[in-house]
Amino acid sequence: MKPVRLSAAATLALPRWGLISLCLLYILPGILRRDPWKTDDAAGFGIMWTMAHGSFSDWLVPNIVGLPMPQDGPLAFWIGAILIKLFGWLTGDAFAARLSTLVFFAIGAAAVWRTGYVLGRRNEAQPLKLAFGGQPAPRDYGRVLADGGLLIYAACLGLLLRSHETAAPALHVSLVAATFYAAACLFDTTSRRAAVGLGFSLGLLVLARGWATPLALCLSFLILSAWRDRNALWQQLSITLPIACALPLLWIAALQWIDPAQADFVQAWLQANNNMLVRPGLQGAGVLVKALVWFAWPAWPIAIWAVYAWRTQAALHIQLPVVGAVALLILCLFSTLSGNIDLLSLLPPLAILATFGLPTFKRGAINAVDWFSVMTLSAIAGFIWLGWIAKQTGWPAQLAKNAFKLAPGFQPEFNIISLLVALATTIGWLLLLRWRLARRPSVLWRAVVLSTGGVILCWLLLMTLWLPWLNYGKSYASVAEKIAEKLPENYRCVIADGVGAAQRASFAYLGPVKFGALSDTHCEYVLVQDTGLRKKGVTALKKIDGEMTLLWQGRRASDRDESFRLFQRKSP
Repeated sequence: MKPVRLSAAATLALPRWGLISLCLLYILPGILRRDPWKTDDAAGFGIMWTMAHGSFSDWLVPNIVGLPMPQDGPLAFWIGAILIKLFGWLTGDAFAARLSTLVFFAIGAAAVWRTGYVLGRRNEAQPLKLAFGGQPAPRDYGRVLADGGLLIYAACLGLLLRSHETAAPALHVSLVAATFYAAACLFDTTSRRAAVGLGFSLGLLVLARGWATPLALCLSFLILSAWRDRNALWQQLSITLPIACALPLLWIAALQWIDPAQADFVQAWLQANNNMLVRPGLQGAGVLVKALVWFAWPAWPIAIWAVYAWRTQAALHIQLPVVGAVALLILCLFSTLSGNIDLLSLLPPLAILATFGLPTFKRGAINAVDWFSVMTLSAIAGFIWLGWIAKQTGWPAQLAKNAFKLAPGFQPEFNIISLLVALATTIGWLLLLRWRLARRPSVLWRAVVLSTGGVILCWLLLMTLWLPWLNYGKSYASVAEKIAEKLPENYRCVIADGVGAAQRASFAYLGPVKFGALSDTHCEYVLVQDTGLRKKGVTALKKIDGEMTLLWQGRRASDRDESFRLFQRKSP
């Protein structure tokens, strides 16, 4: 027997304007007034910026002003570079590249919504018919399930920061969601069009980050096809796989033909993908479980309940996300879990699976999720406000001291527009709490609306009240300015020794510093990055091979580990 018993009143969907507004409130904060940060964010922007202002070879080989970046495929950076080309002259290159995060999130959000809608309309997902009628229509039920799935996806804590970075992982997770949507369409209709869509999704996944995730998904879908539908299996073998393989091969063939000198880049890209895999162990499994507890909240508890509630039903809406999630979970066991990037792939199937746990969620469980969201996210939001007040007024004194200790030299800024936006968002959160707790609506998505709203509140407060402080601590603008002051107007180039990808991108854009190859004998200057310099007790810097003269040394005030030295070569 189906575990769902609902009336039509419980399937009122969110207004379209409300759902779109929530998505915009989620993704837009952080696009404005934000410098490239010391993360994959700055490195990804550097690749996009290099493509937009470089040669055709730069479009085929992701690099940061000459430094090859084989860790990811080129697709995400193509999109960012195109946006720089289109809008950079008007908005500035950094803002134009950051618009790519809007595109990436839109792809993922639409894919999660459509997947929930396609699977939710199927007969096996429908609630039991009531004795006197009044059950929801299939379209209405599918739509409200899709709304709930999108809210769960946006509420996942692990998605928040990564979805706002100009980097390949932001596109990667969205393409995983698009792959599940294409697979749902294929199993629902077994049409050639759906098989073509699945092939393109898998191929684009390879171009976005690498072969491991699309391979795991492809194998899981083939296994499910062999079990459920042999026609879908044949469609995948004859249409999906050739297309999925053709897309990355086209990129490799173009690279080999147009720039044979860069042929080694493909090998480096494949090797970088191989290096992400490690031998699994108990310690790695423990780290994975601990990370997933917060990374996939609130999707994972609702997803587990969905599997339990539908355990007696051989339903596609459970089998498809479960098979995909298991394949990706096994892949995570073999992954290095660097920066929890590989966990991102688990969020779309968990959100889709949790979608079908909402109709079966018990009232006590719903209240538990609500109260956890209210208490935790409200406390975080209150701390954000209190910290901002401390920065502006000096009270509470200890909190202000800690804030300035983390960013020595920071001068607080007051922006009336940011304050008004933060106040309006906080008032909106209080009104949402009042609506949810006082009226106790019966709609399906009530269990996660507070989680989503709280995540949006905290992120928006950070991107308004704390953005100057975050820019000061995570941007290399101050260091880039100091380096640029020491360089003459008509110098040829600077050799980078040990300078990281994010730092190289920031200096090249914010300086701007003209970097040359490490072996370039015509460069007059050398920029060296040291890590842990202060910890080693080094106070005086020596000349390199007696051929360099130290011009400048310094670091970001908020970073005690990194130190930079600029040398001038006597006889380049």
